[in-house]
Amino acid sequence: MRYSNIIRGEFISRPNRFIAKVLIDGKEETVHVKNTGRCRELLVPGARVYLEKSDNPARKTAYDLVAVKKGSRMINMDSQIPNAAAEEWIRSGAFKDEIVYLKREVVYGDSRFDLYLEYMEDGIVRKAFMEVKGVTLEDNGVVRFPDAPTKRGIKHLNELAAAAKNGYEAYILFVIQMKDVLYFEADRQIHSDFADALKTAAEAGVHVLAYDCDVTADNMVIRDPVKVLL
Repeated sequence: MRYSNIIRGEFISRPNRFIAKVLIDGKEETVHVKNTGRCRELLVPGARVYLEKSDNPARKTAYDLVAVKKGSRMINMDSQIPNAAAEEWIRSGAFKDEIVYLKREVVYGDSRFDLYLEYMEDGIVRKAFMEVKGVTLEDNGVVRFPDAPTKRGIKHLNELAAAAKNGYEAYILFVIQMKDVLYFEADRQIHSDFADALKTAAEAGVHVLAYDCDVTADNMVIRDPVKVLL
């Protein structure tokens, strides 16, 4: 997924989860943060950030903060891009060879899953739901989700397990918004109930996938599988 009109800035502060103060060409600007998570280990004073400038003059903020440099590591932190990147990845044939049908935002039970797809496998049409989660939390090469408690995430896992029980293929895809990581695990310290629910869902037949991404200032593409520890 490619952005346009990307510029570089220096992070100053984050007054609330929706906006940040960023130094751009020597001027302090208020920008929109496209991730409502905590991101405390990413948005530190002086961090190099990348912003997409909007062409809409009616907007209150002219810039969206989409990526950050953490040491030498480029991390995309746009919470909206993983779904689009996942759709692009599936349509490219990287997930399954023959995609018959693909639709975003499909209701099942009491949840709205990010993707519904049908694909051919062994001469049979498989019907599948996929929930997509973006991952930006990294510590010494280990990536984890979530970075804050998520009851909604547990609800999605329970619904995926129910779909698997009812004959659907069910997937949860963790899109790791960076490259060169060691492995993925649920962050039990932040939300042990989510970690338990993920393990239970896997035992119920939900496929747990994690893939890293090639990330530049203006692009993010899903690339390689990452080991998952449950």
